Amino acid sequence: MTITATAAPAKSLLTPGDHTLILIDHQSQMAFATKSIDTVALRTNAAMVAQAAAGFGVSTIVTTVAEKSFSGPVFDEVSSAFPDAQVIDRTTMNCWEDQNVIDRVNAIGKPRIVLGGLWTSVCIVGPALSALEQGYTVYVIADACGDVSGEAHDRAMDRMVQAGAVPMTSLQYLLELQRDWARGETYALTTGIAAKLGGAYGLGIIYAGAMFGAKEGGH
Repeated sequence: MTITATAAPAKSLLTPGDHTLILIDHQSQMAFATKSIDTVALRTNAAMVAQAAAGFGVSTIVTTVAEKSFSGPVFDEVSSAFPDAQVIDRTTMNCWEDQNVIDRVNAIGKPRIVLGGLWTSVCIVGPALSALEQGYTVYVIADACGDVSGEAHDRAMDRMVQAGAVPMTSLQYLLELQRDWARGETYALTTGIAAKLGGAYGLGIIYAGAMFGAKEGGH
């Protein structure tokens, strides 16, 4: 059988307009007990995801649990990206059981859900499994999540992947939204976020620009 290739992206790749991003419980009290990822790395990754979503106009829901009474405010890295967001505070560990969150999901009306937050084994597993069961396609940004141990995070990721969720990383999310360096309207946004928050890759962008005037994609 002959297969003919076409210059077209896979339908499973994310675009800015085809999904709802839900950022869950990126809060101080939840981060204090997070051991599966360094807190600095977690904050950096949350910032990358939030800035990417804000810059590309992704429909985003920010939600907290017991913000005033226990868990504290959302990371500045998230709140600064969405200064006008109406943060939804909950009592439920599983945000998919909160009617206010579901009302927002339904109002947005996108078939794909992308999740990031704390903790992976509770507040990410809950909505991931619930959304999958209700027919949504679910992606989990693994390094924008964290848990009380590496074991807890890894087993939670295993459980979600086995149920059909798609794992990805923060940098992958940013670059998947851009996907073509010829998209000039978001080129500076993408490389700017990567330069600030993309670790060694970001340093490479800064170095190439400063030393050779080089840019991604030959722009």
